[in-house]
Amino acid sequence: MQLDSFDIKILKELEKDGRKPYSEIAKKLEISNTMVHQRVNRMREGGLIKKMAIELDERKMGFEWSAFTGLVLKEDSNSESIIEELKKIPEVVECYYITGQYTLYIRIVARNNEHMRKVLYEKVDHIPGVLKTESLIDFGTAFKRNVPIEE
Repeated sequence: MQLDSFDIKILKELEKDGRKPYSEIAKKLEISNTMVHQRVNRMREGGLIKKMAIELDERKMGFEWSAFTGLVLKEDSNSESIIEELKKIPEVVECYYITGQYTLYIRIVARNNEHMRKVLYEKVDHIPGVLKTESLIDFGTAFKRNVPIEE
């Protein structure tokens, strides 16, 4: 998808605040409200904007613990069925295909140490095809951002 300077300016405004009314963006950029709507719709339909959603603060929601966990599978060809089982565990909030000693890398959130232990040992480790897991405790996000929006 080819972006022009207006698309980029609209994206930068939405990145700052995804709930900002299109009318405010239009006013700031000195373009019509209709133009903002059309551009955002085109970027959504084209797949550039995946979704516009709220981001919850996990800690304020009571999930004090987070871990990154690598999964070693008995057979890599089982990954799709294992992913389907991981989707059934609400505490597994991210899942990635990776290279190296693990086939999958997941992020787990938990309310406390005991909750984390139960998720790992009673849920993840019991998925057929998971041979072993290795976890790293996450002490907090230093930063997280989108790719640069460049003109």
